[in-house]
Amino acid sequence: MNYILFGAQARNHLLPFTFIRPVADIRVGILTIREKWEKHLGKATSSLTEPYLAEKYPLVKEADNVLINSSVLPEPCLLEEISRLTPNQTLISGDILIAHRVREEDLDNLGVELLEEVDPLHTKCKIKKLFQLRDIVVLNEQQIEPDFKLITAGRESQPIPGHVRVICPENVFVEPGARIDMAMINAADGPVYIGKEAHVMDGAMIKGPVGIGESSVVRMGAKIYEGSSIGPFSKVGGEMMSSVIFGYSNKAHDGFLGHSVIGEWCNLGADTNTSNLKNNYDEVRLWDYAEESFVNTGMMFCGTFMGDHSKCGINTMLNTGTVIGINSQLFGAGFMRNFIPSFSWGSVSGFTTFDIDKAIAVAQRVYARRNKEFADADERILRNVFEHTLGYRKII
Repeated sequence: MNYILFGAQARNHLLPFTFIRPVADIRVGILTIREKWEKHLGKATSSLTEPYLAEKYPLVKEADNVLINSSVLPEPCLLEEISRLTPNQTLISGDILIAHRVREEDLDNLGVELLEEVDPLHTKCKIKKLFQLRDIVVLNEQQIEPDFKLITAGRESQPIPGHVRVICPENVFVEPGARIDMAMINAADGPVYIGKEAHVMDGAMIKGPVGIGESSVVRMGAKIYEGSSIGPFSKVGGEMMSSVIFGYSNKAHDGFLGHSVIGEWCNLGADTNTSNLKNNYDEVRLWDYAEESFVNTGMMFCGTFMGDHSKCGINTMLNTGTVIGINSQLFGAGFMRNFIPSFSWGSVSGFTTFDIDKAIAVAQRVYARRNKEFADADERILRNVFEHTLGYRKII
């Protein structure tokens, strides 16, 4: 069986993070959605995604395929129902298409008629799904524990050094090569996962549930609160609470990151702070690309959602419920506006367009610092997003 992950209607609601990746590659918990499905299925997956992303994320077709909605998070109950699908049968939850089994020759002709040729199978499972940006924060803490169990099942943690102060060491898993200096770890309320070659430095305080990715660094004196996920090859200092860093990003200095999501290749300057609570305790409204407007999140605590490659200077203040596109460069005093389009350059005083050639040059240098190649496909993706987000920059 061949498994293909698709983004469906959720893709536009999850911008800016889906500008340069399929929905499946969003990190929620310790793992990305794709990593979760692949571990459960025991097989690699490909993506049915936007045409401009297809070069980097190519679709793999076989004679017998199952399309899976990647905005739905895997559960053992769902895996059982998906395994029972017959050819051309659909698994649904209300009006949400969860999965569809399809022959290779029908993949290019999927439509309403094809999906209605057989009676759908109605799931009996309670599904967890990303509907909009807020759900990454809401579901992240819930997903750390099941991801922890999935990753560590049948495996033994590396020893925790005797100089580490730890509560509930049975809930801490340390991968090979990870280094923990004189830190404090409290796993009484949830597990703490420390990835391969990660480094937790002196004085760091971690309160689970927390996931720390491969080769990431938690710097001296950092305070990492529950519900936080740090993707691979990132640096984190200061204070972090109920937030997700996808990977390859730095929040290396003091400052508060709360109820926020940071994409890849981002950098938060020293003393950058995110507001996650309004002074009047109102529910927070958040920009939604699909709705082309601000929508109510239903959340009292809601911080910043920063797209990939964006960066901010020292002492940047980010307002409650801020959405920042990809490749934006922010600096200066005062609270930033709460929607900043992609490829914006500026401050509270005003913005201009961040030149695409300069943006690509920066990306090339940043990739090289991590011994990664910024490929031609990556450049074409950024150029495509630059062109398609022009209209947003005209309004700032």
